Amino acid sequence: MGYTNQRVAYGETLLTLGGENERIVALEADLGKSTMSALFGEAFPARYFEMGIAEANMTSVAAGLAQTGKIPFTHSFAVFSAGRAFDQIRQTIAIGELNVKICGSSAGLSDFGDGATHQSVEDIAIMRAIPNMHVFCPVDANETVKVVRAAADINGPCYIRINRNDYENVTAETDGFTVGKPSVLTQGDDVTVFAMGYMAVCAVEAAEKLRGRISVRVVNVSTLKPVADEAIIEAAAGTKGIVTAEEHSVIGGLGSIVAQALRGDGRRLEIIGVKDEFGCSARGYGELLEHYGLTGDRILAAAESVCV
Repeated sequence: MGYTNQRVAYGETLLTLGGENERIVALEADLGKSTMSALFGEAFPARYFEMGIAEANMTSVAAGLAQTGKIPFTHSFAVFSAGRAFDQIRQTIAIGELNVKICGSSAGLSDFGDGATHQSVEDIAIMRAIPNMHVFCPVDANETVKVVRAAADINGPCYIRINRNDYENVTAETDGFTVGKPSVLTQGDDVTVFAMGYMAVCAVEAAEKLRGRISVRVVNVSTLKPVADEAIIEAAAGTKGIVTAEEHSVIGGLGSIVAQALRGDGRRLEIIGVKDEFGCSARGYGELLEHYGLTGDRILAAAESVCV
């Protein structure tokens, strides 16, 4: 495979799944070349539905297709997948426990040029709050392949959060993936850093810089729901302090998950994420991450502070 872009990994995996299972169909909200669902459409035009800029309608149609035995995958930018279609997702798909997979592409701040209207810093909080919903944020392109396959095998609603940009993998193609189970990217005994998506890549970078001074255990949390408190407790066992890092609001995301699991624990906890504010436009992804303090150096400083 050799993918270094989550969108490409997603599109190619959906294409492969389409060849394996004729029940899989794809619906698109006029962004197929960006979400990469267009690959599926080119191969299986009779199973591909271009719905236009109408996420709510697309989601309702997907619910209907699921009731006929199809496995629909819907596509748009994450801010629109989770926001514009919230009512249809909640009322029809989630309450009905329908077998619909929702792809939130260009998630977080990764659509750096389009500003607050196109950046999703609240999508995980929204989707986690919906009963019956599985929520995934793969760390890299390699894990994206496994997450998409896992979601296709789940009989029920799933939300998959996809980054827009190229970056190197921190997992191997041969690594396993288990729904609901955090995975350790680097071993360490002093500090546990729980991270998701691209922030896990930054956490690995921070752990390497601290090597020899502070021993950092980086834990990749790619299933945001369901993830049991016990899994978080086990992943953090034996370390002195805890850091969480996410390209998402500090309200309702990974920091909230870890804080709930470790409530009353007594260890210092530092939550890194977007404060209670929207995104903004920038000339590049790195510039935007720097602006919001979502960097390896910020994680490094937090690890030092909780280890005191």
